Amino acid sequence: MLTKSLVLKKEFLTTVKETVTLEEALKVLEDSGFRCVPILDETGKIFRGNIYKMHIYRHKSQGGDMSLPVTYLLKNATKTIPVNAPFFKVFFNIKDLPYIAVLDEQANFYGILTHSKLLGMLSDSWNIDVGSYVLTVASSGERGDLALMSKILAKYVSISGCLTLDAKRGEYVRRTLFTLPAGTDAATLNEIVNKLEKKHFRVVEIDDLQSGQPVRSDEIE
Repeated sequence: MLTKSLVLKKEFLTTVKETVTLEEALKVLEDSGFRCVPILDETGKIFRGNIYKMHIYRHKSQGGDMSLPVTYLLKNATKTIPVNAPFFKVFFNIKDLPYIAVLDEQANFYGILTHSKLLGMLSDSWNIDVGSYVLTVASSGERGDLALMSKILAKYVSISGCLTLDAKRGEYVRRTLFTLPAGTDAATLNEIVNKLEKKHFRVVEIDDLQSGQPVRSDEIE
């Protein structure tokens, strides 16, 4: 399971029990340096929600009672995903959260999936270490476009990565990003661009992964 492989398991996490006070939770947050941590029940199995440092600070600055249980400022109680959740569901649920709680098959707390882990996975999909260029190709999104673009590239190189953007109803231009393998030279790149554009696909951007700089099509010889 892809999601499961990215999860930080609960035994490696800083958490607080639901019976601790706000004062005790604040100390845990300050000592750990985290802006929020999961709240678990006394058994350590059930996820109750998250406690945020900023909410405790605000409560304290307003003269709030710091001996109240941490659940008084509990947030994100329903922000969870099952460990076997389809990957697209993760994106819809994590959004602005620093992490999302992951539950196992028995609905017990399994761990968390962080934004950084998710972004790291997406970064790996670019295959920067084994890539040379990324071509951004504009198409109409018609049936068969992706197959035809891939067929053109496959005549010259192995495709190291592919990502399609703007895949929404009503979009008249679709951008597809192709990562070319390391070792692709300028002549091959130029040939690929020419073949794509002869088939009425527009190469709108070329990025050099090794230099980190964009390459204009008219600079390719």
